[in-house]
Amino acid sequence: MYLYNLTLQQATGIVSAINGNFSGGKIQEIVVARGKILSLLRPDDLGKLQTLHSVEIFGCIRSLAQFRLTGAQKDYIVVGSDSGRIVILEYNKEKNVFDKVHQETFGKSGCRRIVPGQYLAIDPKGRAVMIGACEKQKLVYVLNRDTAARLTISSPLEAHKSHTIVYSICGVDCGFDNPIFAAIELDYSEADQDSTGVAAGEAQKHLTFYELDLGLNHVSRKWSEQVDNGANMLVTVPGGGDGPSGVLVCAENFVIYKNQGHPDVRAVIPRRADLPEERGVLIVSAATHKQKSMFFFLLQTEYGDIFKVTLEHGNEGVSELKIKYFDTIPVTSSMCVLKTGFLFAASEFGNHALYQFQAIGDDPDVESSSSTLMETEEGFQPVFFQPRGLKNLVRIDQAESLMPIMDMKIANLFEEETPQIFSLCGRGPRSSLRILRPGLAISEMAVSQLPGVPSAVWTVKKNVNDAFDAYIVVSFANATLVLSIGETVEEVSDSGFLDTTPSLAVSLIGDDSLMQVHPNGIRHIREDGRINEWRTPGKRTIVKVGSNGLQVVIALSGGELIYFEVDMTGQLMEVEKHEMSGDVACLDIAPVPEGRQRSRFLAVGSYDNTIRILSLDPDDCMQVLSVQSVSSPPESLLFLEVKASVGGEDGADHPANLFLNAGLQNGVLFRTVVDMVTGQLSDSRSRFLGLRAPKLFSVKVRGRPAMLCLSSRPWLGYIHQGHFLLTPLSYETLEFAASFSSDQCAEGVVAVAGDALRVFTIERLGETFNETAIPLRYTPRRKECFEAAGMGENGNGNMNQMENGGDDEDKEDPLSDEQYGYPKAESNKWVSCIRVLDPRTASTTCLLELQDNEAAFSVCTVNFHDKEYGTLLAVGTAKGLQFWPKRSLTAGFIHIYRFLEDGRSLELLHKTQVEGVPLALCQFQGRLLAGIGSVLRLYDLGKRRLLRKCENKLFPNTIISIQTYRDRIYVGDIQESFHFCKYRRDENQLYIFADDVVPRWLTASYHIDFDTMAGADKFGNVYFVRLPQDVSDEIEEDPTGGKIKWEQGRLNGAPNKVEEIVQFHVGDVVTSLQKASLIPGGGECVLYGTVMGSLGALLPFTSRDDVDFFSHLEMHMRQEHPPLCGRDHMAYRSAYFPVKDVIDGDLCEQFPTLPLDLQRKIADELDRTPGEILKKLEEARNKII
Repeated sequence: MYLYNLTLQQATGIVSAINGNFSGGKIQEIVVARGKILSLLRPDDLGKLQTLHSVEIFGCIRSLAQFRLTGAQKDYIVVGSDSGRIVILEYNKEKNVFDKVHQETFGKSGCRRIVPGQYLAIDPKGRAVMIGACEKQKLVYVLNRDTAARLTISSPLEAHKSHTIVYSICGVDCGFDNPIFAAIELDYSEADQDSTGVAAGEAQKHLTFYELDLGLNHVSRKWSEQVDNGANMLVTVPGGGDGPSGVLVCAENFVIYKNQGHPDVRAVIPRRADLPEERGVLIVSAATHKQKSMFFFLLQTEYGDIFKVTLEHGNEGVSELKIKYFDTIPVTSSMCVLKTGFLFAASEFGNHALYQFQAIGDDPDVESSSSTLMETEEGFQPVFFQPRGLKNLVRIDQAESLMPIMDMKIANLFEEETPQIFSLCGRGPRSSLRILRPGLAISEMAVSQLPGVPSAVWTVKKNVNDAFDAYIVVSFANATLVLSIGETVEEVSDSGFLDTTPSLAVSLIGDDSLMQVHPNGIRHIREDGRINEWRTPGKRTIVKVGSNGLQVVIALSGGELIYFEVDMTGQLMEVEKHEMSGDVACLDIAPVPEGRQRSRFLAVGSYDNTIRILSLDPDDCMQVLSVQSVSSPPESLLFLEVKASVGGEDGADHPANLFLNAGLQNGVLFRTVVDMVTGQLSDSRSRFLGLRAPKLFSVKVRGRPAMLCLSSRPWLGYIHQGHFLLTPLSYETLEFAASFSSDQCAEGVVAVAGDALRVFTIERLGETFNETAIPLRYTPRRKECFEAAGMGENGNGNMNQMENGGDDEDKEDPLSDEQYGYPKAESNKWVSCIRVLDPRTASTTCLLELQDNEAAFSVCTVNFHDKEYGTLLAVGTAKGLQFWPKRSLTAGFIHIYRFLEDGRSLELLHKTQVEGVPLALCQFQGRLLAGIGSVLRLYDLGKRRLLRKCENKLFPNTIISIQTYRDRIYVGDIQESFHFCKYRRDENQLYIFADDVVPRWLTASYHIDFDTMAGADKFGNVYFVRLPQDVSDEIEEDPTGGKIKWEQGRLNGAPNKVEEIVQFHVGDVVTSLQKASLIPGGGECVLYGTVMGSLGALLPFTSRDDVDFFSHLEMHMRQEHPPLCGRDHMAYRSAYFPVKDVIDGDLCEQFPTLPLDLQRKIADELDRTPGEILKKLEEARNKII
């Protein structure tokens, strides 16, 4: 079995973020690392975050830093990754790519303790960079520029110290003296030698300054001093002429200013009044804002509170350190203060946000200062504050983030064309259930009812140079309605349009006159109000029309074409007639190329399943240039011109192209390239869009022409970052559409459906999914979808899920918990609830809070043998669970609930006490299987409790997943992979007949077929195991049930071993797997969701040719286009186990971003053209989504 791995939605969580001017000039940008993806974001003028560029680096980004050489205008990006190399990137805005400026190797690959890459520190003047490991090694590289102003990098200088753990490093701003780097270090050499543990208890953290002597080219330890053992983070203080230099040490409960030869200045961090005494306060992220005359720091604590830190300094150094409460926002992994007055907050979990500063916290607020520090017997006197609503910040945009996906189910509960993905995301009070649908999000601006059922709609400007449309024209079966666009939209009658007849087309013709085509003729309305009418000859009527602003072609009934052109005076002149062999099904004229007077191509679709390209040149007018036969009569044609582009916003270089798109009656969209000189058609692709023939309309998206296809659902075809994307819109079926532009809505679409006129805009291009979020209260754990009983066909699917959180005492908090989090409690206190949700209305129909410190961990629906209650819900809970210092619990329970009111609410039947935490529950042959610790047990339903029927205690550690199929049971162990079991009813015994030889720490599992399981482990690998066919047959056919074999195990395990048939390193912990098909009538693939919030798919190949093609393409891409941050692609995908039978589609899809000559080189090696390779890539993606 060969699989094709493709990321459908890139990771949305952010590990670290930096800001600077990466494209040069004054524009502020943000670079974010999302695990293995590097993205460049820029807030636009309205404060919306736009992604300019995103690239997968096939490695793990551990740290990011930005630096600029003295006097330069542009920032470089330094990346510390798991490649054992330091990489310096520069953003190239012409080509919209990251260019690798330098790559220096210093160690082994992988995230190791002593290989640098975990920490980065930059000399504030941009002269040197330090890259550090968690332990022992630190390297300093000197950066400079050569005569051509290119960046140069020195060989590494060592600043190693063995037996030392590093907690944080930063550059010290000392002006243009020798660069200095500061580090928080802990020496454990004595603790290693001392077996009594006394030395370990006395180990002390130090703050150490390292000086790089530029003259001697050498790094030395300059100064070291003891620092609080709670110190966890360093922040550079501006120096030179701007400030006092030195560092801020953030420690537990304190912020301390330290510098060589300067006394410590210490202030206590204010704490929330409701925080238990034993909990400390740690700073988790920091941002500095520096202006000419002043600077301040924003420090955020682990509870989400931001404090503004200011220093009072003079010639003698720092006299006072003040910490003032600023605002509370969700906990971030990094914060960036932009010079344009924005604060970008990359949240640890949940959505990221962009805030605007309303004020910089100069108003009086809770403040602690070094001058008011009071020492008592118990220690320093704390300062208390109460969190409040945002005062200094206001949120202006947010970026959706699915991190972390805790569980995911794919089901079609809404009975739409494609299934929906229901994912449980987030943590604590910010968690949510998100319903993802493939497609772009729509924001609806207006809906208005019309007096009848319209058949078509157009928008027209009054003049070519107008910014906005003037009229919306709506055609009905026997009339035409004209609406003028102004402050409001209202009907007008003085526009010159004929309103007693339906219209076939309305458009601007020439520079400033309007044209209306109706069945009996063409009405040409000049700017000064004169009206010219052209009438059809005899009894014939106009059936189809195509126009492009300077040329018009009409088709009369019977198949006659008449061609008109606009002459120099603006009159519409008849040029040529042409008889076609039969009725015309559809026509379109290509757009006029820039600087020309006319377009050369006319496309005509006929009912004999052909499309013809005719010439409109005066020399060979109406001659057939080429013919294309298609699978079904064409219904609609559209020429789409893609302008030539060299890099720029959309990435790849591509020459100007003309595409002919045809919507066929069988629901297929057919796309082909038209040669701009000869008119020949080549490189055709087709894609099934829906059950109705697609109608094609030209719209504008981000100022570029795009195509709207209206089939049983709307689709948008547009160019995004060099790729042509055809994506569905999450909207209802539309009949007819036109692009719409007014001062309220610059780029919209006006469409008709039923008897309503709708105006909408298309949000966030380039996304695969759009989401609807339903907020939850606590961290979600598991969920189960079920159809409500007794509701017949239109049963509303309900969903059940459980959520857990730390304890929460005061429920009447006036502030939103989503913003502030819950009050913190002791470590062994839990709150938990079971929620029944109706996803159609997004309403919770039942919410059961679990009492006395119980927390829910597993859930399943079960039908027992005696059908007395119908479907029941089983929930596994633990009471008083504690993980530290030793894992312990008071008791475990399995609750059995029955459904009331058609599944809307729950009633507890009984609960059964068990000896461990039931982490896995599953229905099996009318009974309930439970995995409790290392015991697999089968229960039946009794009157007062569950009754034990059978058990097997031979599992190695802890059972965390159970799946069943026929009489086989597939059990996943927390650290020993899968066990295949069989239940023999006659002997009432559970046997383990096969297991895996590799220890795997399972995080997700899914049953693929009778002999195959898919699993994922906590190191980011996905793998499939299969029982060999002969073993499987033997077990099924053996009349003794293989008892003899079962009693003699192998390798302390089962008698048979499963084989690993697929192995792949995703690079992100996979938390859920499911087999599903995301397209109507498409093949099934395995979808996975990860902790970082990405969604991916593994598609099985059906032909050997495809496997050969893609594996060769992958091989060439590995050689010609190595990953950006220096990790070897093959080694990355085989990080723990050699990659087996999986082709990396993410690498193959980087093919269009290569330079054209490299594309041709690879294509020649594969005996293909670049176009054919792009077509194959597109087909592979279209099979999945």
